[in-house]
Amino acid sequence: MENGGEKTENHAGGDELALRNEMDMDKTVDKLLPDEETAKQSQTGFVGLQRKLGLLSGICLIIGTMIGSGIFASPRYVMENSGSVGLTLIVWSLSGLLSMFGALSYAELGTMIPLSGAEYVYLLKAFGPLPAFLYSWTSVIVLKPSQVAIICLAFGAYVIEPFFPGCGDRADLQPIVKLLAALAIGIILFVNCASVKWASRMQIVFTAFKMVAIVMLIITGIVRLGQGYTESFENSFDGTTSRIGIVAFAFFNGLWSYDGWNNLNYVTEELKNPHRTLPLSIMIGIPLVTVCYVLVNIAYLAVLTPAEIEVSSAVAVTLAGRLYGVMAWVIPIFVASSTFGAANGSAFSGGRLVFAAAREGHLPKFLAMIHTKRHTPLPAILFTSVIAWIMLVPESSSFETLLNYFSFAAWVFYGVTVSALIWLRFKKPDMERPYKVPIVVPILVVLASIYLVIAPFYEEPLGSLFFLLFILAGVPFYLVFVQFSHIVPTCFFVGIGKATYQLQKVFDVAFPESEAEMISS
Repeated sequence: MENGGEKTENHAGGDELALRNEMDMDKTVDKLLPDEETAKQSQTGFVGLQRKLGLLSGICLIIGTMIGSGIFASPRYVMENSGSVGLTLIVWSLSGLLSMFGALSYAELGTMIPLSGAEYVYLLKAFGPLPAFLYSWTSVIVLKPSQVAIICLAFGAYVIEPFFPGCGDRADLQPIVKLLAALAIGIILFVNCASVKWASRMQIVFTAFKMVAIVMLIITGIVRLGQGYTESFENSFDGTTSRIGIVAFAFFNGLWSYDGWNNLNYVTEELKNPHRTLPLSIMIGIPLVTVCYVLVNIAYLAVLTPAEIEVSSAVAVTLAGRLYGVMAWVIPIFVASSTFGAANGSAFSGGRLVFAAAREGHLPKFLAMIHTKRHTPLPAILFTSVIAWIMLVPESSSFETLLNYFSFAAWVFYGVTVSALIWLRFKKPDMERPYKVPIVVPILVVLASIYLVIAPFYEEPLGSLFFLLFILAGVPFYLVFVQFSHIVPTCFFVGIGKATYQLQKVFDVAFPESEAEMISS
């Protein structure tokens, strides 16, 4: 989707267009400079992304994005859909294992194709521009903004919890919750536009806050188990559901709590030594989160009965109210900090996806511009934040509604992206792979994603069908603005070009110094 003053000729057929995109990407990958060389290139006035994220920042981005509102709110829905304590703990454990398998598959893709944008650039490399465009179409409009909106809604609900205990779901309080969510998005927007270093440091600080809450809950569970409170674990598989679609919804809610395992792949171009930092951050961060999640769920069951968990929209707060007395307000504050950090990580990575898609011409080129002084993709982050704000407006923008849409669409593309890894093993066996995952791992991820996409059709076929139709609705936009852009009137592109020029002056942004060399240290 070009938006320059001149109209790009695009008479190539589908195969030729795919070949051209693949050659352009190969050139971009080949010209990425090693850290020591980009250090020499660093100079005053450089416009582009910078390698400022080390191992600690990478681990904190993964942990900080994964641990958001899910572990504090989703246990209700996992328990409700599982039907038993035994299956609930299995769902939480397998969700962590599946997330680890998915992240290891992405680690191979990320070190093989060291470009920001995650799924978008991997689909472009393996399957060509149309699947990549459909992913960017769905993610830019729905997935990334809805993720930010969901987490910020949870933030708003937990902020008011100390003042209105147990009333986060009240209809009359929803305007306050949404106002707080909008304020959180605004703060995150400002920080991420101002400085990559600020956003990274904020992520580290809020990751520390959420780990304090996690440790408090785990210690509480250990103490309770030591005191003999094990009633919830007796006959632990009684009542287990046997409906395949309902079990899938249990996994949706468990996997939502783990979502964020792929966020480091969106910022590959900003990682110091990505060949080491990317896989190592994954291998440290995700197992740590999995162990914490299982132990926290055991802690919940050591304090509350399964029936109490099923009716609590904020299980951690219910636990705190039961045991912590006058200090019960501490947990809602820590959880609010956790959700804020997760929203910051999601917005950080979401902006990089918009940037990557715009750089390839699949979104307006203005969104691929970088702030000339702060080296942040300001237009892309602003775009994601505005859509997240819009999602807060409708009455139907509840946590559960947005979550179902997000989870279904996410696993459609997770499965397709991991299948791209398998395809590239056969299509390009000689391609350099600094990290290589055993082939059985991506195969298991693809099979799991097929189940997670197909199973919900048994329970809610209409909702799943509508979302598939939304994904396919991107095809006409691709055909008009990418494949056959020459049929669009020239005046349209001239108008877009003039608007882009004015926006450049207002936001002080410009294209990176080179389309192929956008990185500096």
